[in-house]
Amino acid sequence: MEELGKFTLYVTAFVIAVSMVEAVWLTRKNRNAATPFAWHEVWLSLADVVARKLLALLPLSLATPVFALAWEHRIFTVELNSALMVLALFIGQEFCYYWYHRASHRIRFFWATHAVHHSPNQLTLSTAYRLGVTGKLSGSAIFFAPLVWLGVRPEVVLLTLFINLMYQFWLHATWIPKLGWLEYVFNTPSSHRVHHASNVEYLDANYGGVLIIFDRLFGTYVEERADEPCRYGLVTPSTSRNPFVVEFEHWATLIRDVVMAKTVRAAINHVIRPPGWMPEGGGETTEELRRKSEAARRECKVANS
Repeated sequence: MEELGKFTLYVTAFVIAVSMVEAVWLTRKNRNAATPFAWHEVWLSLADVVARKLLALLPLSLATPVFALAWEHRIFTVELNSALMVLALFIGQEFCYYWYHRASHRIRFFWATHAVHHSPNQLTLSTAYRLGVTGKLSGSAIFFAPLVWLGVRPEVVLLTLFINLMYQFWLHATWIPKLGWLEYVFNTPSSHRVHHASNVEYLDANYGGVLIIFDRLFGTYVEERADEPCRYGLVTPSTSRNPFVVEFEHWATLIRDVVMAKTVRAAINHVIRPPGWMPEGGGETTEELRRKSEAARRECKVANS
């Protein structure tokens, strides 16, 4: 685990260096643009990654006891001694990642952490390492524990997940075009731009890590369209430049809604329902936003007829 820690540190340093090169290039490219490059978004991402590295020094992770329990009760002991076993691990990890990522958007408890990753109002490579400092405390390890229970060593699962996240680094770019036939199999910058978009048509789509096949299989794939440019950030944009606000505002509103709930059932639903859910309806879940958008479209069509 110590070697894994050193490896992740070196890779993180490389990733930050590349993102800074992109930031300088985009600053010069957009010098005369209507919307100049926002350096404060980069600083917020850097604050996030530094805070997470410091917190990693503390024994606060829920992954350790969850993985230990899964390993203790494993049904096999998997040896990665063939290409077929490595491929099986890769597909299994992608499957677990898809459902982890989907739950992070559809369950408000997990969204409270994941929203930090979607808070930048511009999409750049620095967005890739703004992941939220509460990730280790939110219990997302449960989505990968099945791999340990099946017999894959915990450190191997964590390394595989890290490699998956490193692949996704280059996906956070607006200047890489569509990549032809690769779009049908792999997660690409085009697919991931849709994932980060706050357009109603693009919400809750393209959850894959390296692959896009599970999105196509489970009906969550949405293609980037030239006639619908991506608007990045949250549905209700985050405008604060205070890292503490960016990191904890969604936890604060979640706690507020739970405390102010009129019934225990409503309090629980605030935790497990999608972001934007309200007990009396009329909230801002993806489904409700799409219904409102469709209603507005129909009214506009009637008015113009």
